Amino acid sequence: MNAIKRLAGQTAIYGIPSILGRILSYLLVPLYTRVFLPEEYGNVNVFYSYVSFLMVVLTYGMETAFFRFNEKENDKDKDKVFSTGMISLLITSIIFLVMVSFYAGSIAKFIDYANYTIYVIWFAWILALDAIASIPFARLRAQNKAKRFATIKMVNIITNIFLNLFFILLCPFILKSFGNSTAAHLVKLIYRTDWGIEYIFISNLIASGITLLMLFPEIAATRWKIHPDLWKKMLFYAFPLLFAGMAGIVNETFDRLLLRYLLPKDIATYQVGIYTACYKISILMTIFIQAYRYAAEPFFFAQAKEKDAKLVYARIMDYFIIVVSLIFLVTMVYLDDFILNVLVGEKYRVGRGVIPVLMLANLFLGVYYNLSIWYKLVGKTIWGAWLSVIGAVITLVLNFWWIPLSPDHLIYGYYGSAWATFICYGTMMVLSYLIGQRYFPVQYNLLKFFGYLGAAILLYFVKTIVVIDGIIFRFLFHSLLLLIYVGIVLAVEKPKILKIKI
Repeated sequence: MNAIKRLAGQTAIYGIPSILGRILSYLLVPLYTRVFLPEEYGNVNVFYSYVSFLMVVLTYGMETAFFRFNEKENDKDKDKVFSTGMISLLITSIIFLVMVSFYAGSIAKFIDYANYTIYVIWFAWILALDAIASIPFARLRAQNKAKRFATIKMVNIITNIFLNLFFILLCPFILKSFGNSTAAHLVKLIYRTDWGIEYIFISNLIASGITLLMLFPEIAATRWKIHPDLWKKMLFYAFPLLFAGMAGIVNETFDRLLLRYLLPKDIATYQVGIYTACYKISILMTIFIQAYRYAAEPFFFAQAKEKDAKLVYARIMDYFIIVVSLIFLVTMVYLDDFILNVLVGEKYRVGRGVIPVLMLANLFLGVYYNLSIWYKLVGKTIWGAWLSVIGAVITLVLNFWWIPLSPDHLIYGYYGSAWATFICYGTMMVLSYLIGQRYFPVQYNLLKFFGYLGAAILLYFVKTIVVIDGIIFRFLFHSLLLLIYVGIVLAVEKPKILKIKI
């Protein structure tokens, strides 16, 4: 139980920048969905879909390889692992930056953004800076320096959000309200009135640069020497994770790219904008899973040495499914009256039907992450690649099949993408469990898994069936549904809760 409490504490600390950052950044969603047209917002998310894929390529599994070999080495030799991984990523990132900058025009034409070559160059810099920063961040996690990790992440987030607000809201306001003032003349020196979404990208670039500067003490505190034998071992371990990561990004982001290229041009970016805005409603689920992953990966590697490791993993899964099921239920019962009205502009709310599907899909993904520690612990990372490839094939096949269907069909456009994501992550979750039981059997409590998740889904259906007039009465009824779920959990878990020493 102490191990579980330690993981919970680490998750909470890592969750601070994730929670605050996501909340602050999601406050930008109402801004974006009110300032920019769905087509413009769609273009933003198309570019960030490319970024997600390329980030996996640029880090090529070296982050997880660092955790693996960092745990194997004694304290004196841990610096070898860091310097080897750091130099490897630094060299490849510089090569990438030079090549993309040189061929930016051709790349822009290839992705059908011929008039936006500058976007390609900006994102090359963002990717290079973030890739170089990944190993210093991994070292902070391995050293349990969660507070410094959280501080740097928060500076990145606050800088990004401040610059977004400055360029998108404050600068236009100053020019409009104080046209001949000194402030307006100063704004004109740094602000272009013909730019809009460009400032989203510029803000990200500046924030990434500041983040890398803040990590300079970690980077400078190592002896800069690459160790060829260790580097080969790290690459051999990481190589399957590269393919797993690439396939994973296909599952996570390619639906937005496929929507743009498979739908008619007059509605493609419009649907991407709506789909992405509704996808971001899963804010609480994403926050928790991200914070949990930051804490869990180094924790699982360290815990593997203990005799009761498998028992701890099974108990962690119980609590994990309780939390993610509760997050699903909280989001869905308060969706219509509160969450949609606050977070999403009216033009985007037409896509609300995909939200429960995407919430459950992301829940499955979180469970998959929890289950899949087995192939990292036993060194069978090739299975991570195979599972992700299977998911990628499902994603691609179903999106190519369902996206282009006519509007008369039930599944169409972004609805097809949502259901493809659901089936993809559900399949990966089940396969990871079945294969993992062969190589690293853990006695997960399946009755609790299906019981807690089933209870949350059932209560959600009750919410959709029971129609109540008046927002106050609906709020009370929906809150009652949440209390019922919490009551079920407390009734089942009471014996274990009473044993916890605070």
